[in-house]
Amino acid sequence: MKDSRRANTVTSSLAIIEVVADCGVGVTAKEIADRLGMAPATAYRLINALVADEFLVRTADLRGFGLGVRLRGLAEAMKTSVVTGAARQCLTEFRDSTRFAVHLMNFRPDTVQVISEDPDHPVLGERELVRYLHASAAGKLLLASRTQWRAMVPEPVRVTSHTHIDHGVLAEEIRVVREAGFAQAVNELVAGLACLAYPIYNETGTVEGALCISGPSSRVGALLGHDGQARSCAKELGPLLY
Repeated sequence: MKDSRRANTVTSSLAIIEVVADCGVGVTAKEIADRLGMAPATAYRLINALVADEFLVRTADLRGFGLGVRLRGLAEAMKTSVVTGAARQCLTEFRDSTRFAVHLMNFRPDTVQVISEDPDHPVLGERELVRYLHASAAGKLLLASRTQWRAMVPEPVRVTSHTHIDHGVLAEEIRVVREAGFAQAVNELVAGLACLAYPIYNETGTVEGALCISGPSSRVGALLGHDGQARSCAKELGPLLY
């Protein structure tokens, strides 16, 4: 019985770590418990133990959690292994040709993951990016690739004053994304930021990730000027990554 309880504790702890990794920095204990269908008291107890052992860390405002120092090295190693040398070269060439930020995203079942951050332009709003799919270009691209996308954003959150939270408006955006073959978000994730996201397909034609180019929202026209180049890069990245 004791071994069984220990196994359940380990499994539950790993599940908590997986949720934090998926949701990103700032996910709360309540959000973790709700997502896992776990009793709040049990979640709080396991989270506190994981924090004490440095597998998780509290955010500065003490309201949320992120991966701790004992997991960051593993997370970075996993990210690095996903991006091949040829893919990195492709990204470098695209980055060198534009003054805007170019990031590479991988799609998880219900969130996006930054697997290559532009070394000269840090990802802005990463905490919100991985949590609120409806507010980012990469998130919209992920939603557009799913038939049951509404279930992934049952109650859209207003991240900025420009974030669209009405399902009718989002449905029209999803339709446009599917028709245009790329997604965009202007001032919706971070005020003053615009981002375009282009799909990266695997060999079966499934969208597995996104190539994102972002910059000041006042420069949307200039961002769109890289449309052809971005599409070509995303197409080239497909077989190099998936």
